Amino acid sequence: MTQDAVSGRTLKNRHIAMIALGGVIGAGLFVGSSSAITVAGPAVLLAYALCGGLIMVVMRMLGEMVMQQPGLGSFVEYIRQGYGSRSGFVAGWMYWFFWVVAMGSEAIAGGLLMQDWIALPIWLLAVGIILVLMAVNLRSVDVFGECEFWLSLMKVASIIMFIVMGVLFVGHMFGPGISVRANYLGHAGFAPHGITAILAVIPTIMFSMIGSEVATVAAAESANPRVGVARVTRSIGVRVTVFYLTSIMLLLAIVPWTEVTAGKSPFIAAMNVMGVPGAATIMRVVVFSAILSCLNSSLYITSRILAELARSGNAPALLARHSAQGAPRSALIASTFAGLVVAFCSILSPNVIFSFLLSCSGGVILLVYLLIAVSYLVMMCRRNTMGRIWQGYVSIGGICMVFVAMLLDPTERMTAIASLLNAVFFVCLYDGWQVVARRRNRASTTSVGQGYP
Repeated sequence: MTQDAVSGRTLKNRHIAMIALGGVIGAGLFVGSSSAITVAGPAVLLAYALCGGLIMVVMRMLGEMVMQQPGLGSFVEYIRQGYGSRSGFVAGWMYWFFWVVAMGSEAIAGGLLMQDWIALPIWLLAVGIILVLMAVNLRSVDVFGECEFWLSLMKVASIIMFIVMGVLFVGHMFGPGISVRANYLGHAGFAPHGITAILAVIPTIMFSMIGSEVATVAAAESANPRVGVARVTRSIGVRVTVFYLTSIMLLLAIVPWTEVTAGKSPFIAAMNVMGVPGAATIMRVVVFSAILSCLNSSLYITSRILAELARSGNAPALLARHSAQGAPRSALIASTFAGLVVAFCSILSPNVIFSFLLSCSGGVILLVYLLIAVSYLVMMCRRNTMGRIWQGYVSIGGICMVFVAMLLDPTERMTAIASLLNAVFFVCLYDGWQVVARRRNRASTTSVGQGYP
């Protein structure tokens, strides 16, 4: 049990549920969905359904592993239990790297948005946002949970309000009225660019929907980790899929896909069609809250994963130290510094260093999900529990399909290759770390044998 749990400062069930749900609703939905729509047209719904199904299966596997062996820690520890120390090391460090890169890029995005309101340099605004949220995370875990709860609630409430208004508008309850059939089928058909376009957008959609696994880390700091994780993993995949599918389905019904511009929020376009006053301002506030939520979660998840790696002997022991309030202070400071470095890379070398970092991190979450699926299969075989073993094979097949789609797509090929090389790098890093650890142990044993303290 964590120090926060002992002192009574724990995450409540509402915190965990909202962290999990809010973690996958961000700028990837509000803005990034435009790119997928322009590539695949209305057939993008099939890609969202496939990705949502994969998320559901992965979360169910995590839930089953937690139920069978509660209290191990985050999903990284379950990977370690299922497939060995090397896989735990690689999964933990790849996951940390992914969220550090996300932290830097989201900080710059937040700085760009704030520059419309505050006339300061982007780098200064980005640094300010990260430092403020670091201060939040340095407090007790319940302060983080409350902050993340309200940020996530704003995003979720925005989506719900959009869905309600969209249903009423499509049902001709207000507004001039539209032809849903014409918007879906009247612009070169349901799949204007063919089936290959559906495969091409899967990586983009997949990356926008990841984040549900954060709940397994957050649940470790709840009063009852087993119940918390079990409740979230049973429902979060379905909720995420419903939110994404319903909102995208209504977007396509309200706005013809040919009028969606890549890089611009399709929600603003839909709200303008519905006649919502101040649509652009409303969406700007929602996107900014999504960025703050992502940054807040990034700081939380990177610090907890780094501290967990340190406790497992896979990172410097210094990083396992906690503050008096229970936060992993050293790991949090280290992660914040790494995020600031990424943010400055995006300013100083956006087309070389930052682009390289984005490519290296783009597919690592899929590799982490692959390790979760493999570990699940191993654990099920050990226990002779074969009832749901199909979930592991479906997940592995789906992830391999995504990587094949990335390799076939010229725009995603470099990301797939760089992500695979990233995994190779961390495997080699593990071997180097083990060599250093063995030498340190031999030196310590020799010193004791010679009578040195």
